[in-house]
Amino acid sequence: MSANQPLPHPPLEGSARVWGTIALSAATFMNVLDTSIANVSLPAIAGDLGVSPNQGTWVITSFAVANAIAVPLTGWLSLRIGQVKLFVSSVILFVIASWMCGLAPNMTTLIAFRALQGFVAGPMIPLSQTLLLASYPRAQAGLAMAMWSMTTLVAPVMGPLLGGWITDNISWSWIFYINIPVGIAAAFSTLAIYRKRESRTLQLPIDKMGLAVLVLWVGSLQVMLDLGKEYDWFSSKTIVTLAIVAVLGFAFFLVWELTEEHPVVDLRLFARRNFWGGTVAISVAYGLFFGNVVLLPLWLQQFMGYTATEAGMVMAPVGLMALVLSPVVGKTLAKVDPRKYATFAFIVFALVLWMRSNFNTQADFRTLLIPTVIQGVAMAFFFIPLTTITLSGLPPDRIPSASGLSNFVRITAGAMGTSIATTLWERRAALHHAQLVEHITLGDPVAQATMLGLNAAGLTQEQALMQVNNLVTQQAFMLAANDIFYLSAALFLLLIPLVWLTHPQRSAAGAEAAAGAH
Repeated sequence: MSANQPLPHPPLEGSARVWGTIALSAATFMNVLDTSIANVSLPAIAGDLGVSPNQGTWVITSFAVANAIAVPLTGWLSLRIGQVKLFVSSVILFVIASWMCGLAPNMTTLIAFRALQGFVAGPMIPLSQTLLLASYPRAQAGLAMAMWSMTTLVAPVMGPLLGGWITDNISWSWIFYINIPVGIAAAFSTLAIYRKRESRTLQLPIDKMGLAVLVLWVGSLQVMLDLGKEYDWFSSKTIVTLAIVAVLGFAFFLVWELTEEHPVVDLRLFARRNFWGGTVAISVAYGLFFGNVVLLPLWLQQFMGYTATEAGMVMAPVGLMALVLSPVVGKTLAKVDPRKYATFAFIVFALVLWMRSNFNTQADFRTLLIPTVIQGVAMAFFFIPLTTITLSGLPPDRIPSASGLSNFVRITAGAMGTSIATTLWERRAALHHAQLVEHITLGDPVAQATMLGLNAAGLTQEQALMQVNNLVTQQAFMLAANDIFYLSAALFLLLIPLVWLTHPQRSAAGAEAAAGAH
């Protein structure tokens, strides 16, 4: 423990602990929900505000960029302001930003308020975990994180379903307005329960250069990832420029932060084997997971004829097994090596993705649903053990910094995973399309029979060829999705040795898990 750090507060008891857990979890749920709730509402928002759907994606990107910048600042801000004050302030500012988003008269204003919303949301997840851990005895910390993680497992599933329903039945503005009552209740409950449990503050000087360079390189990277597909990646000068700025900015940021006396981000944490091993494992795995979570509904809606609601129903059961098993993981984590749980999770993820790599265009709803349900098992054994490993052995005063930094790397990996998965999908589809077309010749009996059948159904030669091309395109994108599912399964298995490079402290296992899911 740091010499500047007072003795920790005793755990909360009885109803105070219950209400504290509910208040912190509600704020977290609201935060995580907002990362996905706007996705399905983009066409309605873009139409109402008179912009193209492509421009509408900035509603998502502006939130992500600002959030990615704010998350690693959590440690420094909590030392300046205090953990409780910073958390409550973040929640109240989030409510105000949500209200302003709902009132936004045009896209420019909405993007600005979404960026504000993302920035003030940054400290909420790391601090909710830190405050929750301080509320429970060390022996029950694994259970505390399991209870907390349930909200982060349900929210991403609820987001698209709730956002779609609100947009269809009320108005897109209400996807932001629903945060107001939840946020106000969470802020006042947290203040009432935790106001006498404030952490000690230190008047550390602000690392202005570090902050400026962080904003520069993270912003450049996120915008590059968002625009890459639209601009055909590195064939565009804009993307090349953004990449150069991101790489040079990152290099300068590393040198500056490692030599700065009061860095805005504590990069020295990466000197700890548990921290860098756990962070890399959880971030790469999350990037693979998130890329596939985005890819599956895209394939279902664009090439399998599913509506947004039906695609959401295929994805929704992912939380069922996670909700059932998370408390079991939390209760047993102090007795079981977290590396074993993480290994099991990666094997299950690999199994799920291998099952999906065998999908074809005839796959029915039940076939699609089975891997989704099984994936919930992997999620339960994934987040809590890996974050326990990541923060194992850290003194309490470094947990907010470590949690913020680990979450930042994970969020960035998720954005990269999405861009890489969708780009690879389109490129592999183009390759498969070219290979499939090679087999369709006038001398091919199957092609001849298909054309004759379409002509007999009343289609002209041109219409029949277009129909055949549509079928080839559908098959090409299915094969491309299979490729990515198979590659992702292999990568999950390759992550297992990385987990076993770490050496979590068994006595603290479960007591120091503070970075967590989503």
